[in-house]
Amino acid sequence: MTKSRSRGAFALLAVLHAVGATVLVALVAFATPASADTTWSVVPANAKGPDGRSVIDIDLAGGQQVTEHIAVINRSTQPVDFAIDANDGYLTAKGYFDMRPSDVKPTDGGSWIEIPDKVTIAGGATAVVPVKVSIPQNATPGDHPAGVTASIDTISGQVRVQNRVGVRLNIRVTGNYVAKVAVTGLRADYHWSWNPFSPGTVDVSYTLANVGNVRLAPDARVLTSSFAGENTWDDKSEAKAREIMPGGTRTFSARVTGAWPMGTIDTTVMAIPAPAGKPLPGITAERVASGTSLWALPWPQLALLALLLLVLLAFRISAVLRRRRREKLLVMGGRSTPPLRA
Repeated sequence: MTKSRSRGAFALLAVLHAVGATVLVALVAFATPASADTTWSVVPANAKGPDGRSVIDIDLAGGQQVTEHIAVINRSTQPVDFAIDANDGYLTAKGYFDMRPSDVKPTDGGSWIEIPDKVTIAGGATAVVPVKVSIPQNATPGDHPAGVTASIDTISGQVRVQNRVGVRLNIRVTGNYVAKVAVTGLRADYHWSWNPFSPGTVDVSYTLANVGNVRLAPDARVLTSSFAGENTWDDKSEAKAREIMPGGTRTFSARVTGAWPMGTIDTTVMAIPAPAGKPLPGITAERVASGTSLWALPWPQLALLALLLLVLLAFRISAVLRRRRREKLLVMGGRSTPPLRA
């Protein structure tokens, strides 16, 4: 059995990428195997050593090639044999970059990478490993994510564990770029507030599909409208975590507050497929929208109105009963009065 532990390394890579290259170079993806005897890190480099980048960006036309480098740093005191591997990249369900397992044959950008099978590094030393990328002549324009890792295997009981640390490669084939997104699976549910004087919320879930050929970090806005007015939700906090690879999908959720239950509530999701990474001059990003409707009756308000009507009815009945009682007492009092004698 083989177990890959690369996801944590690439997840750290994605988080630190948003912080900045300086922090990333200092902290990038330290790996500690089960024996805790070996630690190492892998960073982008030039032919002389680490160059301060957080990822490797490559823009080439079909038929072209380039040689990049990674630096594998052995932070242990003993020499270590590291296996070097390249494969296709993808995003996890939470949006973190990861790489296909080493026992899976690459079919896209990972298959265009030529690297040595292994490298032996003395304790405390750094090895610069060449990474040759050759774009096929008939490669499809757009983004083809990949990654390169340095790994070692450890045995834990009867389980063989592969510990790997990697660098992300954003391989982009020049040509006709298409930035396009589709909104699917839109669902809206209304939740009433227990307080009849407060509005409720609309919980919205939707899926964004990247149907273009470049990486996207789409902006999304959720709009609800009803007889009582309109409300919007604009998630700027997750903008950097919204990256979607070509052919990939991600599901998001939103909670729109301030929605009064006044009958039909229309919900619309608008998405702008902004390209991720470097700007792409001349590319057209068309806004797309998808909508749905739900029916929300003002049950808390109706309950309050019913309660008020019951209270008014109770007061009305009580007033009628008191008036009838007074009238009855007056009648009974008049009958008991003796007649006057002449």
